[in-house]
Amino acid sequence: MTHRVVDRRKFRLIASLSAVAVVAAGTATVALAAKDGDPAPASAFVRIEQVGKNVVNPKVQQGGTSGVFTVDCGTNEKGKFSADNPVAQPGLPHGAQHVHDFVGNLSISAESTDESLEDSETTCKNGDKSSYFWPVVRINPKANVNSSGSSPDKVKEAGTPHVTCPSVKDRLPAVPQQASGEVDRNLELLDKQLKEANDRVARNENPGDPNFVNNAILGPLRSKRVATLDRMAIAIGRSAPKPNLTSLVDCELFFGGHGGNGQAPRKFSGQPGGSEGHGEHGDHGQAPRKFAGQPGGSGGDATPTVKCPSVRGALGAVPDQAIAEVDRNLALLDKQIAEANQRIVTTKGQGGPNFVNNAILGPLKDKRVATIDRMAIAIGRNAQKPQGLESLAPCKLSTDNAGGNNGGGDAGLAVPAGPNLELVGNVGKIVRPAQAKIEYRGNATSKVTAMPKFLKMVVGDAKPTSRGPANARATWTCSGFEDRLSDKYVICPNGSKVMRVHDFAGCWDGKNADSANHRDHVAFADKKTGACPKGFKAIPQLRISISYDIARDVQEKGQYQLDAFPEENHNPFSDHNDFANVNSDQTMAQIVKCVNEGRRCG
Repeated sequence: MTHRVVDRRKFRLIASLSAVAVVAAGTATVALAAKDGDPAPASAFVRIEQVGKNVVNPKVQQGGTSGVFTVDCGTNEKGKFSADNPVAQPGLPHGAQHVHDFVGNLSISAESTDESLEDSETTCKNGDKSSYFWPVVRINPKANVNSSGSSPDKVKEAGTPHVTCPSVKDRLPAVPQQASGEVDRNLELLDKQLKEANDRVARNENPGDPNFVNNAILGPLRSKRVATLDRMAIAIGRSAPKPNLTSLVDCELFFGGHGGNGQAPRKFSGQPGGSEGHGEHGDHGQAPRKFAGQPGGSGGDATPTVKCPSVRGALGAVPDQAIAEVDRNLALLDKQIAEANQRIVTTKGQGGPNFVNNAILGPLKDKRVATIDRMAIAIGRNAQKPQGLESLAPCKLSTDNAGGNNGGGDAGLAVPAGPNLELVGNVGKIVRPAQAKIEYRGNATSKVTAMPKFLKMVVGDAKPTSRGPANARATWTCSGFEDRLSDKYVICPNGSKVMRVHDFAGCWDGKNADSANHRDHVAFADKKTGACPKGFKAIPQLRISISYDIARDVQEKGQYQLDAFPEENHNPFSDHNDFANVNSDQTMAQIVKCVNEGRRCG
């Protein structure tokens, strides 16, 4: 009886989400529910010849810039695929609930820090360590694409809805003794706020309001978290460097905790493991499970990441005299994990079934033992020395238990499984891009200024069904038809490639590298004039154009589709792209000079 009540509540919420799509999703508005095995509905696809010319390129005015700096970062030949979104869901492994292609930075994961990104190697030929990533495209012979998004059957399959937030406790720097009481109180408050939000989801109050989730749950939760995180940062900043916790504010409604419908979450062919921030310890002497891409694995392109027990969460209050040394060693732990993640990518296919344990996880454990010991000694000089921290040294590979604690949720998001890295609703063979063109472009009305290092940006919206179309972008086109973009999948003429074109914001507030919603610190230039809004300055405008060789009959049958959140059901209007700027100051200066001089470089 209880299960029936939960299902009815869930479907009322799903109906509310679907209503948003019907009301607000632009041209992609028809809600269809195709059965598994049926071809995609015709409304999800459009022949490119039927799309009118709609791309406006503002005329470059006197004082404007027309240069283009091109970066070659490849097409993910290293096979770095992940359901992490380090920009929009930092600290939340598998938070995207769909798989991304990654190019550029080789070590990036949900738990990366700015410092660890800077230490990474890259696939970019010019040494650019930035990270560029987007949802994969798949070929699914049993395509079931819904042009407006939400399909109740697909969402039900994905599991019970719940709100999940980035972990806070395990992203904090060393907490001074004077601040520990206030920090602990606010961590408890974060837990309370999250519980209240999930209680509201479970009760599903006001189910007829299509804006219920965002206006009644996520919006108020965001406001509360902004204030709570600010109090924590201020408390720490009174006697230590004030941390910037902005990126940890935003929470999301997810479907499918613990794999959906109470079942154990699916794992890709990787070792089970703990997660930095979740207090789980590594295996002790157990034989490692194989993962795809290693000899004896399932033969796919899976690239697991390293997950280590939280050290930050186990330190407690740190005496003032030890703050600097503890922070240095916490940063070193992050870098060690990033180095291990990078090695997993660069050594893929090497060695035998124990290669990762012997060549990566073993040496990582040894480094962590020494680093953790230095922190314990530093604390012990002026306070009681922490005991038992050595048990936090062993690490594992990514696990399905991806939730966080103390403001991070503990839902456990499903892990991509099998040789095709499939998730609930996101199945089929991944298509490798034929080309991924990365360009930094000028501004029609003014010179551009350098992007700040570690600037984070997202373009498009992964959830236009539940959040509305305000941030969604039409991205689909065909080679030779780049003067028109569609919010539907395209069918291209023979000899023309399917393309996705993502134009990022080209204006910056001049202050912040990120914002609570990962958008407010940047802005789009005026579509007609190209001018930045008042208070914003022009930066090199990033454009990423991705091309695919997809057979014409696959296009005609509607069998290619975008990985997406469950409630989007492969909605083409949910296309998006993320970026973290890790260009060196020297490279960014070259980009600015090239663009401002009106040249084509790269």
